[in-house]
Amino acid sequence: MAKSFVVFWVCLIVFSSSLWAQSVVGFWKTVDEKSGKVQSIVAVYEYQNQCFGRIIATYGSDGNFSDSIEEPKTRAPGVEGEPFYSGMDIIWNLKKNGDRYTKGNIIDPDQGRVYSAEMWLHEGNLVVRGQLLFFGRNQTWLPASDVDFPEGFRKPDLAQLIPQIPKVKSRKAMRS
Repeated sequence: MAKSFVVFWVCLIVFSSSLWAQSVVGFWKTVDEKSGKVQSIVAVYEYQNQCFGRIIATYGSDGNFSDSIEEPKTRAPGVEGEPFYSGMDIIWNLKKNGDRYTKGNIIDPDQGRVYSAEMWLHEGNLVVRGQLLFFGRNQTWLPASDVDFPEGFRKPDLAQLIPQIPKVKSRKAMRS
């Protein structure tokens, strides 16, 4: 009886600690709020005690894999040099602050606008907030699993990623 009691408590502690230790680091699916379709997969990774997010794959309007870091195709018109979406960091410099990651930035790669950003976990999903002054909006990203990647796709090792902060085009360059 005493042995069962000890095993029960050990299992409870191990299970509970895994719930407390949830991390934003991993692979997340962004979802179009209007259509409900997956748009991209973002790798959220840590570098020097800050969080960053890099697009590693995008989906087409048909719901199929469109491009990836292995075969990038589409470019970000609002970013200097028009880099490929896949492989571009869109979130940077988020710092852990209690249950949230705050004081970072997120870019809209189409428009070339940078917003203040924060993110946190809610019911197993990642809530990402972009904000300008007092106005902002939240997006809920879903965890990506192995079935979300095409067969043979090699996910990047998140511990090996080094941030590459994008630069936005000047407003003058965007108009021409």
